[in-house]
Amino acid sequence: MTEQRLAAMAGPLLDWYDTHKRTLPWRGTGDPYQVWVSEIMLQQTRVAAVLPYYQRWMEALPTVEALAAADEEQLMKLWQGLGYYSRARNMHKAALMIVNTCGGRFPEEEKDLLKLPGIGDYTAGAIASIAFGRAVPAVDGNVLRVAARVAGLQEDIMDPAVRKKIRALMERAMSQDRPGEYNQALMDLGATVCLPKAAPACARCPLSGLCEAERLGLQAALPVRTKKAGRRREELTVYLLWRDGTVALRKRPEQGLLAGLWEFPHVPGALEEDAAARPLEKWGLVPVEWRKKITAKHIFTHVEWHMTGYLLTVRGDGGGFTWADRETLEELAVPSAFGKYLAEALKIL
Repeated sequence: MTEQRLAAMAGPLLDWYDTHKRTLPWRGTGDPYQVWVSEIMLQQTRVAAVLPYYQRWMEALPTVEALAAADEEQLMKLWQGLGYYSRARNMHKAALMIVNTCGGRFPEEEKDLLKLPGIGDYTAGAIASIAFGRAVPAVDGNVLRVAARVAGLQEDIMDPAVRKKIRALMERAMSQDRPGEYNQALMDLGATVCLPKAAPACARCPLSGLCEAERLGLQAALPVRTKKAGRRREELTVYLLWRDGTVALRKRPEQGLLAGLWEFPHVPGALEEDAAARPLEKWGLVPVEWRKKITAKHIFTHVEWHMTGYLLTVRGDGGGFTWADRETLEELAVPSAFGKYLAEALKIL
């Protein structure tokens, strides 16, 4: 019955999609570059947030050749605020491979797409099906949720073996005639109707007559998903150091969280003003005026930053910092984790 329910989805799902599909700038072109950029941007990010980034990216880097020729600072600036910056770096590496070893042509087969940096099963399936008409599934969280509910699967979808099983089921259930639209229909259904947490809109779902979860009243219980471990909390003291019309920045290490991006200097712990003066001494700076206290919080996947920050005027030339005027600051990629401090910096420059 599981396979039968999933196999029966294609007809009603595609009929629904023909009427209710979302209008998105990367759809309808068949351009693998546009599909790729959109799918990478959409990882861990809502469509509404991606739209302006996608527009700016395509204006600056309209082709895979343009991406391959871009420098890292330009990439990081275009990506600034989207988070998970390794995605952009992997895209650059993949673009270089496509240009240098594939003659600028995207691989058309899933197995070859998987050889490119940053492309996993889902993205390979999306590109192969949408751009090249290959009948391969693109299974993300939305698709896992739809499949688990329709089939009444009560296994933990966080288990890699269960995910592999669902992917195999979805491969057999694929529309052979319209594979790209089939995958996009599942994406849209999961994003707009078969919603997580909140009660799904079963009354307007094209699959309601097939759905085992609806029949058994298990919509809220499915899919089964183990709870994530709680995020650890880190306290930081951030310094917005102002000197002669410039602010201090430093570049993060090339490995790890926010690798290679620009940040405002900071130290561990939530320091009060007296204690916060001590790192300045180590940096060879002298506080002239403590102007403002600025608190902020940023949530990453596995950690929360709770930041106590200070805007202050200093003198001295220590710390090995880059002192940026407004023009330079606007050119550098400062991650959204420091967004509140960046906004304050731009006010005073």
